[in-house]
Amino acid sequence: MPGAECRSKLFVDGYPYTNGRCTMRLSPEGIQQRLSGARSATLGTTDGAGRAHLVPIVFAYRDGLVYTAIDAKPKTTLRLRRIRNIEANPQVSVLVDHYEDDWDRLWWIRLDGVARIVSDGPLRETAIEVLAKKYPVYADQPPPGPAIAITVERIRSWSAR
Repeated sequence: MPGAECRSKLFVDGYPYTNGRCTMRLSPEGIQQRLSGARSATLGTTDGAGRAHLVPIVFAYRDGLVYTAIDAKPKTTLRLRRIRNIEANPQVSVLVDHYEDDWDRLWWIRLDGVARIVSDGPLRETAIEVLAKKYPVYADQPPPGPAIAITVERIRSWSAR
């Protein structure tokens, strides 16, 4: 398959298992296309004690940065656990994935990086601009809370085809 890279095989009970195909890393173009089209992702943070916290987010990706923001959906506070966790440990992961019952159509992209909380200024304006371009509700109802800007340091991906 053009563009496919054979990766380490799965081992079951100590023996190599393969379905006869190579798994594929996505091309940079394939990554960009899937990130542009994906409607949600999962943000992974850890607190100061190393406890993991996962939360679904909407996001936009541009120029090596992932943007998300604390929006107006009902919350008890705008100072959410994800914000407190990033303040304690800015290393985060964002997982964008696609599932279908047709397992030949599965894929995922993991973006690892360093997050910053952006409460005002040009970077927050950029975050809201790119988010509003992807999610029109943000143009009418800009998020009242801070934005999160994640500088992507590593991208990992997989696709069944």
